[in-house]
Amino acid sequence: MSIRVGIVGISGFGGGEALRLIAGHPSFELVYAAGDGSAGSRLVERFPGVPTALANLVIEKWDPDALPHLDVLFASLPTGASADALSRVPKEVKIVDIGGDHRYAEGWTYGLADVWPERIRGARRVANPGCFPAATLNTLAPLLAGGLITPGNIVIDAKTGISGAGRGGGGSFGYAESNENLQPYGLLEHVHMPEMATGIEHLSGGSAAGLVFTPHLVPMTRGLLVTIYCRGSASTAQCLEAARDFYADRPFVRVTDRPPQTKWAAGSNLSFVSYAADPARDLVIGLGVVDNLGKGAAGQAVQNANLLCGLPETAGLEGAPLWP
Repeated sequence: MSIRVGIVGISGFGGGEALRLIAGHPSFELVYAAGDGSAGSRLVERFPGVPTALANLVIEKWDPDALPHLDVLFASLPTGASADALSRVPKEVKIVDIGGDHRYAEGWTYGLADVWPERIRGARRVANPGCFPAATLNTLAPLLAGGLITPGNIVIDAKTGISGAGRGGGGSFGYAESNENLQPYGLLEHVHMPEMATGIEHLSGGSAAGLVFTPHLVPMTRGLLVTIYCRGSASTAQCLEAARDFYADRPFVRVTDRPPQTKWAAGSNLSFVSYAADPARDLVIGLGVVDNLGKGAAGQAVQNANLLCGLPETAGLEGAPLWP
């Protein structure tokens, strides 16, 4: 079975990662690529290592009113750039929006694939979670669903690789400013805060009031780690058991006794979670790791598209992580 897919925003990091995954997908056929800055170029000119079968595909200027016949469109556009344009895509085309314009928007399904796969199957419009919410909510979901922690006053300390800023990040995300440096940013107002709060409330049925989220940029290309401080009287063993039960039939979440490391997930769609708890102090620490371009972006987008199309959700995503 050949499913015709397109990617808009293909020259960015998220779009490029989607290209890499789709190129090796057993059912997806890339027939359309679009991007304003790279329009007119062949794929091989932007991605010299692209498979020969895709080398001469010409990147077109993005125009939602002039699409070829597609079954699925992956949109990897900056926040604020997709809402109007994607509303003009024909309704019969399934869309996975990797960008931030449609998360919890009316008419769109929130695509936290490891937690709510049943909501995604049969949908036509899916909004990919942000990279920080993907790692955070996957880590918290078993604890919140099991009532092992309180949903309020959660503190999230996060570290991400530079590619999380996107190819156009520039500025303080350049090599000279980032190498041998550690930068906190987005204090108290990061765009992912409302998304995480909403996810916490949906999972727990309670209020996420008092949520604190502080992201940090670290000098590595890929990887994202969240350390989450919660209130709860559960033991470490109870947290791990709850997570193993919650994710028993989920192919991409790995529950580990050891604190996870970003290298474990590099280049993959895996999500690692672990916990440490001290009931005497009413303290539970959750640890989550994803590749910010994998589970945090294009990997989860392909997983969502698999669910949309009725395919095994592991299709095209079973490659091992990069090591070292």
